[in-house]
Amino acid sequence: MSTLERARCSLKAHPLALDAALAAGVLACMVAGTFAVPRGQGVTWELRVPDVLSLLLMLAGAAALVFRRRAPRTVLAVTGTVSLVEFVTGDPRAPVAMSAVVALYTLAATTDRPTTWRLGLLTMTVLTAAAMLAGPLPWYAQDNLGVLAWTGIGATAGDAVRSRRAVVQAIRDRAERAERTREEEARRRVAEERLRIARDLHDVVAHHIALVNVQAGVAAHVMDKRPDQAKEALAHVREASRSALNELRATVGLLRQSGDPAAPTEPAPGLSRLEELADTFRSAGLPVAVARADQGTELPAAVDLAAYRIVQEALTNVRKHAGPDAEAEVSVVRVGPNVEVTVLDDGSGTAGAPEAGGAGGADGGGHGLLGMRERVTALGGTLTTGPRYGGGFRVHAILPVETTTAQGEPV
Repeated sequence: MSTLERARCSLKAHPLALDAALAAGVLACMVAGTFAVPRGQGVTWELRVPDVLSLLLMLAGAAALVFRRRAPRTVLAVTGTVSLVEFVTGDPRAPVAMSAVVALYTLAATTDRPTTWRLGLLTMTVLTAAAMLAGPLPWYAQDNLGVLAWTGIGATAGDAVRSRRAVVQAIRDRAERAERTREEEARRRVAEERLRIARDLHDVVAHHIALVNVQAGVAAHVMDKRPDQAKEALAHVREASRSALNELRATVGLLRQSGDPAAPTEPAPGLSRLEELADTFRSAGLPVAVARADQGTELPAAVDLAAYRIVQEALTNVRKHAGPDAEAEVSVVRVGPNVEVTVLDDGSGTAGAPEAGGAGGADGGGHGLLGMRERVTALGGTLTTGPRYGGGFRVHAILPVETTTAQGEPV
């Protein structure tokens, strides 16, 4: 962050200090304006000391501006009053009305439009009438018409700023509501699918395991005295177990993609196959750089699988959504009791939109990010995802090397 940005953030964090600085600037401009003296058709500059009353009025108007955000109506009343006094008594006039213009701008920017219309028209009318009727200059003088113009500009500019802020806030609120709705819909669908699968598995397992248990008990009871009946009971056990396996296979098959194998034929993958995973994406045209600094850490099977799946999902989304020229970086680092997995890309997709940008993409509705987050949360870790400055996306997972069970015992 640059020095200018740090200064801007510091001023935003201390609005009273910002208003005090603004008031000092307005006071300096008003004092400098006292050196401009109208002469005939033009304006000349001469060194002169402002009247004591004008100087006090300028100080009062500038001091009121320090509290312009806390009490905008009161500040407008104070600055309008000191401007009115200056219009009546000043000869030549000091630009005290500058403080009223700033106060009117603040009022328009922080209140509603009807209030701006009422108080703005009142301020413009009173100050302009006082300048035309009670001042030393002719009513048609340029300075008198300038009062009308500057007060109108202050009110109009403040109203424009307020309208823009309202539009930006409305857009931000709509985006947040849409994001919450999308995430809630994804969670709802996942929960419904889990409930459906749980019901199916309960129906399959509970019924057939109960039959197996009963028939196995019968076989054990009559094994010595009535072996024929024991064989019949074991046949029922075999039939029940076969039926349970078939129904379980059918239920689990609903979760598989069309190209998935019918059953796993090798151990669950882990970070030991990270280079092999990266090679598959390289062969598909995605440059992937892999850096490891985990010092050969032996991870629990659940953590190892979760880390592998996070990298796999993130790289898949980079390949799908980050653009044809994107490059990815994968790093695995051991930090204290945790292992940190990071996937970065420099893609040109729309940052923050899962269906369009970077590694945050997911097929259709953000389920990829949701699935990664559920894996990490189940292990007691944390997942951070978001757009990168300058383009691309970042996925960062912190996984504990030692996971715990639901009872708190190390696995």
